[in-house]
Amino acid sequence: MASRVSRQGIVPNPPHPVWTIVIYIAVGLVSVVLIFLGADRGVGELLLAGLSGLLGVLLLAPLIATIRSTGGSSPAGRLLEVTNALSRLAEEQALSDDARRVLNRKRERDILCRAIEEDIAAQDWDAATILVKELAERFGYRIEAEDFRQRIERTRTESMDRKVGDAVRNLDALIVRGQWDEAESEAARITRVYIDSPRVEGLRHRVARARDRYKAGLERRFLNTAKEGRVEEAHELLKELDNYLTEIEAEPYRELARGVIGQARENLGVQFKLSVQDRDWRRAAAVGEQIIRDFPNTRMAEEIRGVIDGIREKASAMPARV
Repeated sequence: MASRVSRQGIVPNPPHPVWTIVIYIAVGLVSVVLIFLGADRGVGELLLAGLSGLLGVLLLAPLIATIRSTGGSSPAGRLLEVTNALSRLAEEQALSDDARRVLNRKRERDILCRAIEEDIAAQDWDAATILVKELAERFGYRIEAEDFRQRIERTRTESMDRKVGDAVRNLDALIVRGQWDEAESEAARITRVYIDSPRVEGLRHRVARARDRYKAGLERRFLNTAKEGRVEEAHELLKELDNYLTEIEAEPYRELARGVIGQARENLGVQFKLSVQDRDWRRAAAVGEQIIRDFPNTRMAEEIRGVIDGIREKASAMPARV
């Protein structure tokens, strides 16, 4: 016991056998030989194993040096662990791609499933479908792949139904407001974008039918108001109806329209004259502007243009109504 203790009372580290270094160098030499053999014979597995072994030697050199400098209860055991780890690394690198795929199968499956989940959440249906095909054909998880396919189809259908429903409601709002050009454009857009949805079939015909129904309603209202002598209302309906009728369709209404237009013009002329006589300049200005706008090419409109500026000045000078 005393022989192992120095005068300062410190126990020195036990010497390390030289053969540990020899083993480490031997692993490096074997790696170099594998590299040369693989390159000379064109064997990729040998070349890959040699490169991996040499890389491991270089990376583990600092670790071996640290073990030798710090010592320990079993340096030979530690070196043996390092050697075994290096051997396992070389063996794994020497495996073929198919063999490594088998070993990493579960990990790659989990990664692939997470990627599919992310694509479904992002509504990237095409990307998710491609990954599902990979899951079934490359990894052999056909049951899980089929579950994913059904989920993708169900989620895509639900998402499309919501979007189509919103688009159709917007289209109906345009129809209710009588914005026919915008409605026709929107119906065409919905049909192009959601071509796979059965709900988009016949949307353009739907707009056309709604337009025809509205036109028929206008015709009935015009005929009724003209028959009942409600000239002003009939005249307003006639102006709107003019946007819907072709020349041929308008022909049956031509005589009635002339009568309505003439009577409306005469009524406005009487209102204008009465407003001027009553010095109701605001009313006179409003009626005069309507005559100029609705009957611009008539003699009455030409006469009013000559006096309308003075009437406007008088209207602006009138006291505000309480």
